[in-house]
Amino acid sequence: MRLTLLVSTALTALLVAAAPAAAQAPAPTAPEKVFRYAYRVDPASLDPHALAETFTLSWLGQVYEPLVGRGKNLELVPALAEKWEQVDPTTWRFHLRKGVKFADGTPFTADDVVFSLQRVKKDGSDMAYTVASVTDIKKVDDHTVDLVMAKPNPILPVQITSTYIMSKDWAEKNGATAPASVKAKVENFASTNANGTGAFKIDTRQAGVRTVLVPNPNWWGDKTSNVTKVIFTPIQADATRVAALLSGEVDMVYPVPQQDAARIDGSGNAKVLKGAELRTMFLNMDQKRDELHTSDVKGKNPFKDKRVRQAIYQAIDMEAIKDRIMGGTSHVAGTMIAPGINGYDAKLDSRTAPYDPKAAKQLLTDAGYPDGFSFTMDCSNDRYVNDERICQAIVGMLGRVGLKVNLNAQTRSKYFEKVLARDTSFAMLGWQPLSYDAHSTLQDTMNTPEGKIGTYNIGNYSNPKIDELTQKIEVEVDPAKRNALIFEAMMLSKDDYSHIPLHQAGIAWGVRKGVNAVLRSDDSLELKWVTLD
Repeated sequence: MRLTLLVSTALTALLVAAAPAAAQAPAPTAPEKVFRYAYRVDPASLDPHALAETFTLSWLGQVYEPLVGRGKNLELVPALAEKWEQVDPTTWRFHLRKGVKFADGTPFTADDVVFSLQRVKKDGSDMAYTVASVTDIKKVDDHTVDLVMAKPNPILPVQITSTYIMSKDWAEKNGATAPASVKAKVENFASTNANGTGAFKIDTRQAGVRTVLVPNPNWWGDKTSNVTKVIFTPIQADATRVAALLSGEVDMVYPVPQQDAARIDGSGNAKVLKGAELRTMFLNMDQKRDELHTSDVKGKNPFKDKRVRQAIYQAIDMEAIKDRIMGGTSHVAGTMIAPGINGYDAKLDSRTAPYDPKAAKQLLTDAGYPDGFSFTMDCSNDRYVNDERICQAIVGMLGRVGLKVNLNAQTRSKYFEKVLARDTSFAMLGWQPLSYDAHSTLQDTMNTPEGKIGTYNIGNYSNPKIDELTQKIEVEVDPAKRNALIFEAMMLSKDDYSHIPLHQAGIAWGVRKGVNAVLRSDDSLELKWVTLD
């Protein structure tokens, strides 16, 4: 009896001691936070050096990172470089962040920086202009790199904020050591795969349909976002995109058409975040060919005549475009740079000549074209806010002064392929300087095309004085002198009607309640700052 009691007591004690372990429930897991968003198009490529298009670079900035980044107010912030300095007038030294890994676990070192910037300068890269002044890239040690220039360049750090760093090891293993040019229709492993140091990495991707991103567990930065999964869907049609937001299918959409803003704000489930773009929309005219392409004028090029360029300018009612197409939200541009771009001067931001169809007709007559002439206009139909509608309006306005314009509106992939090959007579383009500095607009859209300079000067405009001023602006360190040089260059452009600036569009993002996102004036969504309630 006693033995039985002792055994029973011991067994009970053993069971009691074991009970907590046996009954312990698994630790609760945090609820999944899925962020679903839609933009009008898909990234053109996953190769970070393939196309200097704002959306593609912005999207890739979730996966890849530059040496120098941008903060919530577009201020310069450390990224893969913790700090940078000019060790002499022609050398910028970048001190790299230690302990950084790529998404595949490979350590980030100076070798990756040297490789990436050399890759950026290769044929096929659309980003070469960002390091055009760099003549040599030197590894000082595993975490220090020198960028050497032939002449001083005080603005180099602001020029490379979208110049992303790739893994040398990954690129070499996968045959992606050269850029996969979008405009040349070249593809390699980097076109459809990515391995960066950014806050997110690609989990699955079906190009043009759906891409799933997840947090990069190797990311070095402060993890302020609580998002556990991101689902990105390109939705081209404005109405479909807005309907997806209002139905709860997605948590955010952009851009939001102006006519839908009130409906979203009044839905009770979503709201519209509004701002102003830094991108200037403008028209390019072929000013190089001796005979204008796709025109009934033979043996000469009417766009070489300033009177013709001014006639086109005065035939376009920019206020009507603002009111009837942009819903009153755009800012009519008097110059090629937007308010908010370094070097902007409000004194330049007004029309060079008034809207005046009668004066436009007289200018055409004076130039020898009393009955006008014909040509083709190239335009995207899925890249910029209301792009095809704007082009249609311009075609109609030019028609009223006798210019017979055939509109060729295409998807952005075909459009960029065509115009970047300079197979165009007249085209609408948008430009937002990646540096947020006027020098980029001058160098990349107005400088005489030569090598990696003037890449987006698709009309081949050439003015030696503007070229000279652009070079001086790049090396001038005194802000007042530099701004005076910018003013002079932009005034020359205005007086010459080198390009026809149209407007900066308004920014509008639609977000459902419970979504917190940072709206920046570069229209770039940073997933690392998105939180869900």
